[in-house]
Amino acid sequence: MNDIQREFLAQATAEAIKANHPFAQMAACEAALESNWGKSELAREGNNLFGMKQHAHAVYGTMTLPTREFLGGEWKTVGANWVNYPDWRACFSDRLATLERLSNAYPHYAAALRAPDPQTYIREVSSTWSTDPERGNKVLSIYQDFVNSPQ
Repeated sequence: MNDIQREFLAQATAEAIKANHPFAQMAACEAALESNWGKSELAREGNNLFGMKQHAHAVYGTMTLPTREFLGGEWKTVGANWVNYPDWRACFSDRLATLERLSNAYPHYAAALRAPDPQTYIREVSSTWSTDPERGNKVLSIYQDFVNSPQ
């Protein structure tokens, strides 16, 4: 892990803590994966670190960009409307609110919010959050590098 990646994770962890997101370091690692370490257009232009699609009742602005989804056993490019956040803290807050709001409909979100440790949290939330079947393992790899790297 390089210094820029450590800096991204430290900043994202701090914003996740401010937003009261559970397992803030793991949430920061999710943000790293989802936003390509903050380099994606969605992250740069919209402070959207999780690929949060626009809600039915928008609170923040909207950006329309293409995305890749794993559908029908293959990756496909589709257009999508994304939330445009004012800052990272709003992104982490909205992400947590989304998990809480949808926890009755998606049992994995409820299990993630009740998780006893970050590893269980990421396995549960990744079961529903993303169409990428390897998402949980990818985030765990970033997390392990982060917590085991010299500060």
